[in-house]
Amino acid sequence: MAQAPCVSVSTAVDVPADAPAALAASPDVPLPVLGADVLVPLASGGQIDYAALDCAASAPAARAVWDEVAAFAPHYAGVHRGAGHLSLRATELFERSRAEVAAFLGCRPGDQVVFTRSTTDSLNLLAGALPEGTRVFAFGSEHHALLLPWRRHPLTCLPVPRSADEAVRAADEALAARPAGTPALLCVTGASNVTGELWPVRELAAAARRHGARVVLDAAQLAPHRAVDLGELDVDWVAFSGHKLYAPFGSGVLAGRGDWLSEAEPYLAGGGATRVVTRAPDGRLSVEWARDEARHEAGSPNVIGALAVAAACRALTAVGFDAIEAHERRLLGVVRAGLASAPGVRELSVFGPGADRVAVVSFTVAGREAAEVARELSEGYGIGVRAGMFCAQPLVRQLLGAEAEAGCEGPEAAVRVSFGAGTPLAHAERLVVAVRELAA
Repeated sequence: MAQAPCVSVSTAVDVPADAPAALAASPDVPLPVLGADVLVPLASGGQIDYAALDCAASAPAARAVWDEVAAFAPHYAGVHRGAGHLSLRATELFERSRAEVAAFLGCRPGDQVVFTRSTTDSLNLLAGALPEGTRVFAFGSEHHALLLPWRRHPLTCLPVPRSADEAVRAADEALAARPAGTPALLCVTGASNVTGELWPVRELAAAARRHGARVVLDAAQLAPHRAVDLGELDVDWVAFSGHKLYAPFGSGVLAGRGDWLSEAEPYLAGGGATRVVTRAPDGRLSVEWARDEARHEAGSPNVIGALAVAAACRALTAVGFDAIEAHERRLLGVVRAGLASAPGVRELSVFGPGADRVAVVSFTVAGREAAEVARELSEGYGIGVRAGMFCAQPLVRQLLGAEAEAGCEGPEAAVRVSFGAGTPLAHAERLVVAVRELAA
């Protein structure tokens, strides 16, 4: 089994000496991003700078990430089996990216870092690696990516808790009630993609440990806003997406314990996942699969995507999560206070208005369809938000008071605003003015 790539690594990928320098941090945002100067048309005429307030879906690329990718692009080559200079260099950068992601996540000896396409891809990979008979436990408040991949295994869907303590009690009781000796996996979200509320990850992990269960953390909405450390949180695996972490190019990560991963059938069968392939005289094939990360990375990997994820990890580390959290709390205060003062606006919440949260807020406007509000924010104010159920339909229905699958009364969608380290204060203030005018 491969040992954890938690090694001392350089603080920057080797790029040409003439690579463009990343923009210095703006006095208004800790992490400069692309798109800050993009103008969009208004229905009333004229243009306005685009307010990208849908970061929970995909965050704008960080300028530092884009600069590194642009510097590497002319030197791109296939990795792992090429003998040429550029292939060797690309391989070195690809594996260094793996090591830097591992360092960013606080990986432990024996942990693996597998590059995937997204959080959804990572969780489906893990689902295929669970031993036969594993029982899976997840809350009904989870994103569909954390609810649906476990179809081969018995799934217990726990009720949506009304407090962090209730969540821990529910997990504790459910895990204790399973048949003795049955392997179990507890699915935990770091931060809700609907409300932004932080979940008690350490406490839920401790409950899992009391009953011999393992834990996977969906950090898609947590990693861009807070430090994620596997050892400190005591979780077995963490999954996240690069495109929410200010890194484009469709790359994700599954990091954590290597034992189940190394024993599972490869996620994809093909080149790169094998050590030895032989053909018997009768035509049958015999395959010895790789036992490290390569086992689940068949095919030509997304080298630029992996490089971008590592660059984003470095950029966030350089800025510091204290600075990011302080900036986002300032914006959250403006947005939440402004929404609270707007007539007919109701913010959605699982744990209550006082719960700690990342920079995600969902709300409804009395008498207005969510899609209509989102469209008017775009056409009238140049603000990009999201309307719908955010791939968390059971939770949104419950929060809207519309739990029935059909024939329910009231709204069946909400408006979600989400921002991050690259969002200027002026965009949060513009949103508040816009919602107040639309609500009135």
